[in-house]
Amino acid sequence: MDKGRLEAFSDGVIAIIITIMVLELKVPTSPDIQALAPMIPVFISYIISFIYVGIYWNNHHHTMQAVSSVNGAILWANMHLLFWLSLIPFVTDWMGATHFTKWPVTCYGFVLIMNAVAYTILIVQLIKHHGKESLLAQAIGSDKKGKLSIIIYAIAIAFSWVNSTVSFGLYALVACIWFIPDNRIEKKIISSEDEKR
Repeated sequence: MDKGRLEAFSDGVIAIIITIMVLELKVPTSPDIQALAPMIPVFISYIISFIYVGIYWNNHHHTMQAVSSVNGAILWANMHLLFWLSLIPFVTDWMGATHFTKWPVTCYGFVLIMNAVAYTILIVQLIKHHGKESLLAQAIGSDKKGKLSIIIYAIAIAFSWVNSTVSFGLYALVACIWFIPDNRIEKKIISSEDEKR
């Protein structure tokens, strides 16, 4: 099957997720600048979640450039990823509104770890479909960065019961690790194109 519809649908869902997150930012009723102070945790949670959604969109885009087609299992794996991404606005709003208390920070971490697992499942299905010698399989390699992220998420979730600020810091650390676009796929695509010339 052609990958175009999967890409278009995913782009649309991710755009809606970002729209929902920004709509959750409530405008203060007071015209004073001090009215923004209670919203600082909301802005902080929005910023990190925006970065996370951007990272997933960026990596999804690069991943789809390395594949030529999809199948039913890939479509469902992608829907699974979009499901967990769609929960980011909910946990973002809850975490910001409660000023990073234990349960919202724990649930935020759970949603992040499930996004990472869902993305891993998508990658596994794509490699299964295209083969272990495919461009994507070579680019992903052992995926140390992905595995490290899941470990950090798990540690952060455990820490949320002790100190939710440390947990949030660990979530921010993973975002920093992924903020610079993962160029493994890009490099493989460029070298593959150079070989064809």
